Amino acid sequence: MTNIPEEKTLDSSITLLQEGFPFLHKRMQQFNSDIFKTRLLGEEVICIHGPEAAQVFYDTSKFQRKGAIPKPVQKTLLGEDGVQTMDDVAHRHRKAMFMSLMSKASINHLLAQCDRAWRAYVTKWVNMPEVVLFEDVQEIMCLGACAWAGVPLKPTEVRQRAQDFTAMVDAFGAADMRHYRGRKARSRTESWVGGIIEQVRKKKLHPDENSPLYIVAWHYDTAGKLLSKKMATVELINLLRPIVAIAYYVAFSALALHKHPEYLERLRQPDGRFREMFVQEVRRFYPFAPFLGARVRNEFDWGGNHFKKGKLVLLDVYGMLHDPRLWEKPELFKPERFANWQGSPFDFIPQGGGEFELGHRCAGEWITIEVMKQALGFLVNHISYEVPPQNLYYKLDRMPTYPQSGVIISNIRRI
Repeated sequence: MTNIPEEKTLDSSITLLQEGFPFLHKRMQQFNSDIFKTRLLGEEVICIHGPEAAQVFYDTSKFQRKGAIPKPVQKTLLGEDGVQTMDDVAHRHRKAMFMSLMSKASINHLLAQCDRAWRAYVTKWVNMPEVVLFEDVQEIMCLGACAWAGVPLKPTEVRQRAQDFTAMVDAFGAADMRHYRGRKARSRTESWVGGIIEQVRKKKLHPDENSPLYIVAWHYDTAGKLLSKKMATVELINLLRPIVAIAYYVAFSALALHKHPEYLERLRQPDGRFREMFVQEVRRFYPFAPFLGARVRNEFDWGGNHFKKGKLVLLDVYGMLHDPRLWEKPELFKPERFANWQGSPFDFIPQGGGEFELGHRCAGEWITIEVMKQALGFLVNHISYEVPPQNLYYKLDRMPTYPQSGVIISNIRRI
């Protein structure tokens, strides 16, 4: 057995928060190794990198998700005991519910609702001196997601709900006021969504039987029991919140378009092929998820290293997306790299890897790609605008991150 390189530290939790996204990859480079040990929150952790590591990481005979996600993240971003924390039959059963909502018809319905919201906001924008794109897109995504899900949303509460969904996301890499705001936002959102679930179950609200609201509200677990109101609330939020979070990617798409205007005409092509390449490169190039965690289910050996049962293991997501062994000149923004891309489920993992149906890969990845393509289509084909001087810098030591100005656009006109 080989000795795993080990960071000599009492605890690296504060350093992780200070360094942000590059934390794992930086140490992989320092150790010249795709595996090393460190300590986080008082616990020894093994960190791994690379497609082979990802394939092992998503092997459910070797790893489990139970006990891997810290409670602070569950209390803000994910909700407690949701699908992301489950394993085996229970996970497959719950995941199947999510996957049933990822059909082509369902995604098209979501796109239609988002299209309505985009058009309404464009009408508003042409009469405004400037718009903070990141903030308004949160509202567009919230409107689209709720209309798709069958969740009633009053016009007067759109901004608050969108901000609360975003605050939950914004809290995952923080231990300061952002974390506090995320917890408060989750409390408000769970109270709101829980009330809607209760209305459905008391037959006071009658959503379409194919709607996400109806399907989640009347979902039964593997024991044949109706999900508790609390659990149904968590899972319905797990459908809505990630759609609102696409606003991060839309802001980065606008930033990429501003920095690379040479791609504008190709993005306007009606077949949309280049638009998908551009979207994939945005997902690779700009930071979204720093790493993912799982615990060793059964002891095993891999790569000359021994993994003990219960050990927490982190997969270096950010580092893999910027690894020159996987991506030619990864420091460059090059959508063309996806023209003939033949990747596996284990090398391009901006939202996690593995197989969709049975594994832990993000069920909403298809939605993310299609909603991003639609957003990009509006930016290049439906409006013209200017990008005034502003601070477009994004910090890698902030998780999650986004352009600091929120991407301000002005002089907006319809095309």
